[in-house]
Amino acid sequence: MTTSAATSSATPRAVLETRGVSRTFGVVRALRDVSLTLRAGEVHGLVGENGAGKSTLIKVLTGFHQPDTGALTLDGKSVTFDSPRGAQNAGVCAVYQEINLIPERSVADNIFLCHEPKRFGVLVDRKRMLERAAEIVQRYRLSVDPAARLGSLGLGAQQMVSLARGVSLGARVLILDEPTSALSSAEVDVLFDVVDRLRAEGIALLFVSHRLSECYRLCDRFTVMRDGAVVRTGTPEELPRAALIAAMLGRESSGEHAWTERSGSADTADAAPALAVDRLQWGNRVRDVSLKVARKEIVGLAGLLGSGRTETFKTIFGAQKADAGDVDIAGRALTHATPARSIARGLAFLSEDRRSEGIFPRLSVGENIVASLLPRISRFGFISRAKEAQVVREAIERLGIKTAGPNALITTLSGGNQQKALIARCLSTQPTVLLLDDPTRGIDVGAKEEVHRVVQELARDGLAVVVTSSEMEELLALTDRLVVLNEGATQGGMPTAGANPDDVLAVLAGDANDSRDVSATRDVGATRNPAGADKA
Repeated sequence: MTTSAATSSATPRAVLETRGVSRTFGVVRALRDVSLTLRAGEVHGLVGENGAGKSTLIKVLTGFHQPDTGALTLDGKSVTFDSPRGAQNAGVCAVYQEINLIPERSVADNIFLCHEPKRFGVLVDRKRMLERAAEIVQRYRLSVDPAARLGSLGLGAQQMVSLARGVSLGARVLILDEPTSALSSAEVDVLFDVVDRLRAEGIALLFVSHRLSECYRLCDRFTVMRDGAVVRTGTPEELPRAALIAAMLGRESSGEHAWTERSGSADTADAAPALAVDRLQWGNRVRDVSLKVARKEIVGLAGLLGSGRTETFKTIFGAQKADAGDVDIAGRALTHATPARSIARGLAFLSEDRRSEGIFPRLSVGENIVASLLPRISRFGFISRAKEAQVVREAIERLGIKTAGPNALITTLSGGNQQKALIARCLSTQPTVLLLDDPTRGIDVGAKEEVHRVVQELARDGLAVVVTSSEMEELLALTDRLVVLNEGATQGGMPTAGANPDDVLAVLAGDANDSRDVSATRDVGATRNPAGADKA
């Protein structure tokens, strides 16, 4: 199950513990009575979906936040970290996925930043600093030159320097927060070798990753968080992959499922695909994705956080340049994809991040709706206000956008109506394929129902729709079939007629190389609901 070091019969010494820690921000309880024990010479995996409380817990452990209630103990003694510097001085250090070092300084400078060896208590002893940096680099077999400029190194090497900095600070506890997110497979191997050496030296490590294969390869124990609370703790043997995923998603108790599934639309098994994606690759986030979608079909892209759903959409759309693979729209290859080229070919994409990548907050509802359409309603650089008004009026009526008027600021709308305005923007380009990345994220139940209605009507009108959701029940209710991603690769697929979340968990829990049901991702409509077959 795991290649981590075998646990000795004696329980390793507890280094850092939280006992009943809670933290509230306004009315939001980010942490609820969290107890966690990090032990010497042990890699402890912290897992959970977005909003589970992992980041807040890390900030409490590193002194960025102080708990409202509860206590921290270090080597059995009660401690209070009033700042990250205070936590570092006590031997608790964090290495984040974003490199927080100085690229213009040398490797040695970054390793000993703010605690440089001194001569006469004042002058930086550069010779000694380089020697000590070289010792650390050699001890962990890092292929970096202590005198090299940090910015000249790749991300993997920079990540290793972050680790070396933690070691130089005398860390007794190292927190690794998504350290492999930007690393190649070879760099991940080097990182894991360093982690094994740190474990052998008796350092307590907290490893946070959405890649479960890495967790099972590395971790001695797991803590699973959901909604700010610890829901399960155990070894890899006690928490096999299926049980871990079930705990993360809140599916410990199978049986009662409250969701309403959509009725199947016309069968499209013999139709040519509106969208065909074959072996798409982008970096290490999209490794091998294939799927086909027919007109009038809603296909769900399912997977845990970090499975590559958003990256897949952005690569298909051309917001990220694919390293390999093919994308066909209505039987024609989409080459050298860019967002503008994709839009022109009938592809539309709605980002999950409405605030940062969706709305233009200083523009009106109408201006937001026509933002992608300006070249089509302009002549000689002048926008046709009549065409703009017509497009906006029809969009507001068609999607039922509740607004004081087209000239109202987009920020005056509710989250659900902002989302409908963004869907209207996508539709204004008259697409044949619509990519919706978690379109109901952050909106209330009533608004979700409205978005569902709009998406289903669009499919009935002939669009091919691919959609993701952070809620599995919602995805099952909205779609005709699922394509399941695991760590950037297509793992399987299934029709949603009669399916429940446990069926999806079974696919997610399967081996990443398991080819079960992958045909469902490649054959258009092969698992579609027969015409007229309503779901229960």
